[in-house]
Amino acid sequence: MKSKIKFQKKRILFSLSVVFSLLILISFISLAKGSVYISINDIFLAIFQKGEQINQTIIWKLRLPRLLASLLVGSSLGMSGALLQGMLRNGLASPYLLGISAGSGLVIVSIITFGFAQIFIPIASWLGAILTTLIVYFLAKRGNKISIERLILGGVAVSSLFGAIQATLLLQAEDGRIQAALTWLIGSLNARGWDEIKITWIPIFMALIVGILLSRQLNLLSLGEELSISLGNSLFRSRCLIGAVATLLAASAVAIGGLIGFIGLIVPHFSRLLVGNDYKYVLPFSALIGGLTLSTADLIARLGPIEFPVGIITSLLGAPIFIAILYKRSSIKREQK
Repeated sequence: MKSKIKFQKKRILFSLSVVFSLLILISFISLAKGSVYISINDIFLAIFQKGEQINQTIIWKLRLPRLLASLLVGSSLGMSGALLQGMLRNGLASPYLLGISAGSGLVIVSIITFGFAQIFIPIASWLGAILTTLIVYFLAKRGNKISIERLILGGVAVSSLFGAIQATLLLQAEDGRIQAALTWLIGSLNARGWDEIKITWIPIFMALIVGILLSRQLNLLSLGEELSISLGNSLFRSRCLIGAVATLLAASAVAIGGLIGFIGLIVPHFSRLLVGNDYKYVLPFSALIGGLTLSTADLIARLGPIEFPVGIITSLLGAPIFIAILYKRSSIKREQK
């Protein structure tokens, strides 16, 4: 038993060191690569506002805020997905299951279609996502309980309704406005700066901390409802709190980068492959790996002659990775049997 625990700790420390090393590597490559290459030495000088003025401008106004935005969005989506998968005990759950994407998408399309100032998009999409989730929770509430089945069905119904309204608004919009709306709906970190980070970093940071503190409730929920209740866990309170934190994280991510898919779906699975099923480790690793995954995808998106929206890259890479993870997990289960 002791040797097993010791091996698990070594495995976690090794995984942590690898993830941190990759994060540092991707961060420096992201700051260095672009239309203008900046050396590592010049990056450090620019960060401390020394060296050539052009390098300082590129780092502080373009690449550094975009890198931080990718880390914030990725960590938010990663932990949000882990929270929802643990709460619903469903490996296919993602941050958009509760209608978050539909609510944000509808607000974004409405603002762009009706010609409102796009400076309001981050806050408006954040509020739209939260309001939509509250509606879905209201539909799922039965007395002092939340029905998981009704929660999922309510999310699907609201998403379908809002999606139809989105399509109607896009059909009525001018061509130029359709392109702007699609950029947000696909998901992009292009031109994201300090304004978006200032709006969202505090709620994201607080939600990440609270999310990690919810690991005990998630571990109890994973044992089953009856055993969880017998151990003193309130299912209604736990699910409301977990859902609220997951929604806040996903909504904040949408407010910065739009609707970026697959991060919240595949990252928790990869975290469990690395550190096991204990949410004390799954949650922080999901945040770290989420940030690493999205920053890598954003780097890939802007390496070519034409910059792609990062949402396209995450979808193209996410689908085969998710299939591989499912295959790996099924192989492990067969071996255990």
